[in-house]
Amino acid sequence: MGCLGLWALVRVAGKDMTKIVIDLSSVRQTTLGQYATRFLIGGAITALVGIIAGKFGPGIGGLFLAFPAIFPASATLVEEHELQKKQRAGVKGIVRSRDVAGVDAAGAAMGSIGLVAFAVIVYKLVTNVPVWQVLLAAVLIWMAVAVGAWRIHKSV
Repeated sequence: MGCLGLWALVRVAGKDMTKIVIDLSSVRQTTLGQYATRFLIGGAITALVGIIAGKFGPGIGGLFLAFPAIFPASATLVEEHELQKKQRAGVKGIVRSRDVAGVDAAGAAMGSIGLVAFAVIVYKLVTNVPVWQVLLAAVLIWMAVAVGAWRIHKSV
């Protein structure tokens, strides 16, 4: 479900956009065409990364693995969903829909900070520690760093 899948379950509430509540109704708003858009964009980006890795080697290909394959499609869908919701309520909602997409982008950025920590842990440990332990440690570090980034963001 990508970035939108996670954030579609979370509705930003309140004026300051810091309170997060579960909103499962957003899941039903996504159409098959929107899922197809995500699939096509994500697949095209993934294929491009594979071509780059095949041509220039895994070191260069690895640099492109961090490119958010799903985020470009998800950000536009988040904005579209919010805009449709506001239009149904009789409000233009352009600014609000862009704000919601911006909050989604901020969350993706914080997750990316965690992804850097994940990559460092894997890079440093993969040759000396069993792979399952490396991945477990890297996932836990990723989660801790991403949550830490979110908490720092909230306190600022």
